Amino acid sequence: MTRLGDSVQRASALFAQDLSSDSTVARLLEETRSRRYLDLSDLSPEEQAGLIASRAVDVLPGVEKLAARIAENRAAGRGLRVKLGIDPTAADVHLGHTVPMIVLSRFQRMGHEVTLIIGDITAKIGDPTGRSDERPPLSDEDIARNLAGYRDQVRPFFDFERVRFRHNSEWLAGITLPKLIGVLSHVSASALLQREDFRNRLEGGHGLSMSELIYPVAMAIDSAEIDAEIELGGVDQLLNMQMGRRVMEIYGLEPQMIATMPLIEGTDGSGAKMSKSKGNYIGLRSTPDDVFGKIMSIPDRLMEPYLRAWTEWTDEELALVRGRLADGTLHPMDLKRVLAGEVVAVLHGVEAAMAARAGFAAQFSKKSFTEVAALPELVLAEHGGEVVTAVLTGVLGFTPSASAARRLAKQNGLRLVLEFAGGRQDAGVLAEADALRPLGEVVSERLAALEEKPEGVYLKAGRRLARVLG
Repeated sequence: MTRLGDSVQRASALFAQDLSSDSTVARLLEETRSRRYLDLSDLSPEEQAGLIASRAVDVLPGVEKLAARIAENRAAGRGLRVKLGIDPTAADVHLGHTVPMIVLSRFQRMGHEVTLIIGDITAKIGDPTGRSDERPPLSDEDIARNLAGYRDQVRPFFDFERVRFRHNSEWLAGITLPKLIGVLSHVSASALLQREDFRNRLEGGHGLSMSELIYPVAMAIDSAEIDAEIELGGVDQLLNMQMGRRVMEIYGLEPQMIATMPLIEGTDGSGAKMSKSKGNYIGLRSTPDDVFGKIMSIPDRLMEPYLRAWTEWTDEELALVRGRLADGTLHPMDLKRVLAGEVVAVLHGVEAAMAARAGFAAQFSKKSFTEVAALPELVLAEHGGEVVTAVLTGVLGFTPSASAARRLAKQNGLRLVLEFAGGRQDAGVLAEADALRPLGEVVSERLAALEEKPEGVYLKAGRRLARVLG
C-alpha cells in the first residue's frame, strides 16, 4: 500500500466516527494536515494523474496523456517540467490564490520538477483577463515587495525551498524586435480580439492597449523558454495557457499540457469569485478566529467546493461525508466546523484550530461556557494587577497591541461575561476607561454589585474568550 493509502485507511476510521467530538476532530486534523507533507512519489503514473485531475477543471489534452507522459519521464529517470506563472501585482493574498499552489505542491511531492515563473516583466503589463480597464503599471520595487509578501503568506501551502525560481525578465527583457515579430507573425490578431473580456471592453468604450494584446504571447514565451511540459493556472487563464501551446509549436517544441484550477466563490454566497475588492475573501494573514468564523458563515452549498479546494481529502473521503450528510448521520454544521478547522490548521496549526473551534462554540453554541474545553485561563492572583489592555495583548495575545484593545472597547467588543446556574449569562460591556484599569479591580467591582454568585467569569474580546479564575 502507498503512503497515501495508509493515511486514507487511518482517516477512514475517523470519518466514520462522531465528527462533533473534539477529540475525533483533533485526530482527523492531525492526520489530514500531515498529508500536506507526504511523499507521493510511490504512486503509479495513473494514480498521480488521477490525483491531479481530481482537483482540476480541465486536464488537456487528457488525463490519459498526463499519465502516459509521467510514465515516459519516469522510465527516463526524471519528472515532468511543471510551470506556474505568478504576476506579483498585490501585497495581500487570500485563500483563492492558494488553489493552484496546493495542486503544484502535489506535483512537487510526486517528484516532478516545479518552476515558478515570476512575471517581473508581465506584471508591468498586467494580466488583462477579466478586467474592465487597464491595470496601473507596477515599479520594480512594487513587484519585489509583493513577491516577498506572497511567499511569506503562501508558505503554509507550498514548500518554496524545493522549487526553481525564474524571472521572465531573463528572456523577455532582452528579446529583440525581429524575434518578437517572428513570433507575432504566427499569431492571429483576430483570435486575440475574440476574447470575451476584450470584446466587452471595446463594446463598453474602454481602452485596450497593444501591450495588453501581447500579454498572452509574452506569457506563452515563458513556457517555450523553459520547455514546460505542463502548465497550471486558474480556469480563467485557459486562453493564455492555450497560447502557450501555440507559441511552443512556433518554437518547434512539443506543446505543453494544461491543468486548470477552479475559481473559488467568495464567502458571501453571491456567486462572485473570492476577491478582496468585493470583501468576500479570507486573507492568509487573518487570525485563527477570523478564518474559522468566516468559514462558518458560508452557505452550506459551498462546503464541498471549499473542501475540494483547500483540503487533502481524497474523492473517496468526500464521497463518504457526502453519504453521511444524505443519510442524516452527519450534521452539516459539524462538517462545516471540520472544514473551518482544516483551513485554520494549515495556516496556524492544529492547536490553534482547536482553540478557534472552542472559541466559536463558546460564542455561538447554546452550551454554557463551563462546558467548553480548551479555553485559556486568567488567574487573578497572577494577572489581576495588570490593566485589561495589557492582559489582552501580552498575556492572552487576543489583540496585537494596546491601541487595538482600546479600539475593540470603543466598538463595544470587550465584555465581562458572568455565567450563573442553568447557563444564564450576563454580559456586561467594558468601556474604554475600563480597559485601562487593572483586571482584578474591574472583576471585583462587578462581583461586588451582585447578590448571586456566578459559576463562571469570562473575559470576551470580539470572538475570543478566556476563563477568569479567582
